[in-house]
Amino acid sequence: MKPDEVMNRLGSAIRARREALNVSQEAFADMIEMHRTYYSAIERGEKNLQLSTLLRVSQGLGVTLSVVCLEAGV
Repeated sequence: MKPDEVMNRLGSAIRARREALNVSQEAFADMIEMHRTYYSAIERGEKNLQLSTLLRVSQGLGVTLSVVCLEAGV
């Protein structure tokens, strides 16, 4: 799997989890203390996440890193 595909899959899985929580991008970014435009780029698969950033997002979603990765298929 190519890196771009991994980023796109992670972004889609993260977006689906956030939407399931019925939280806007802006509210979620505020909740995890991240700039909204950066967080938006994560969901669009435009950012190659550091492990610490992925951990921060997954904790905000209330799941483990492994759950996010499994849902993304990576």
